[in-house]
Amino acid sequence: MENPIIPASELIINSDGSIYHLHLKPEHLASLVFTVGDPDRVPMVSGYFDEVEIKMQKREFVTHTGWLRGQRVTVMSTGMGTDNIEILMTELDALVNVDLESRQIKKDKQRLKIIRLGTSGSMQEDLPVGSLLASISGIGLDTLMEFYPALGGDSKLAEAVKGELGLSFMPYQAAASAQLLHQLDNRFLKGNTMTCPGFYAPQGREVRLKPKFDRMIERLAGIALGGNRLTNFEMETAGYYALGELLGHDMLSLNAIVANRPLKKFDEKAEKTVDNLIRAALDCFVAKN
Repeated sequence: MENPIIPASELIINSDGSIYHLHLKPEHLASLVFTVGDPDRVPMVSGYFDEVEIKMQKREFVTHTGWLRGQRVTVMSTGMGTDNIEILMTELDALVNVDLESRQIKKDKQRLKIIRLGTSGSMQEDLPVGSLLASISGIGLDTLMEFYPALGGDSKLAEAVKGELGLSFMPYQAAASAQLLHQLDNRFLKGNTMTCPGFYAPQGREVRLKPKFDRMIERLAGIALGGNRLTNFEMETAGYYALGELLGHDMLSLNAIVANRPLKKFDEKAEKTVDNLIRAALDCFVAKN
């Protein structure tokens, strides 16, 4: 069948016509979407809008859509981890590329610009707290992409991580949008981001349980391939980039560095650093009058 109908069990639509988890209809979404992990950060971003026209919430997914400098913009929260990102990306894509009434995939596809505004910890001593970093690539230590078609592109850093830690599975690697990277100014450093399936042992932290991998941070920080190195840990970037590549959306992950793991420092002005990230991102991606 050339254009099959997607069954109700595969793409769930709420009784009001909104998509299942995000509780959004297509008209609620702008083509430029900023995402944050923490629902409390949504109003930190939309507070800079000139006007907020839509506020929606379901579970951890909080969405504000409005206008800034004549441009329509959406900001929404995702919660933590690539499992949430898979829900987010699938449903955002469906909002613009599936006719929710007929349940058929649209012939002409829309390409969203999706920019993550997140916090992250540095794994390099020379990347200080308070820095803003754009992820050139994301390397995923989770297994999300074991369930999707293979990615194209460079995988050398992912291969190096597998070899260094002796992993039983192959991490995946995906890249940011070159177009979105080009729009950044000199407030942003650039690096390669490790996406982890947890906050504690998967990022080398020890509380009561000892991580399996000794000296994980030092070993990963020491990987260097042609001038490329791993710079920071977080929990979503690789999932964004991989699904963005497969679905055909422009993706960028921007990180407020609020911890330096080798130096065991935490940013005492973390909230200010996050605000700096928000304002810098809006400056770079929302057209000035």
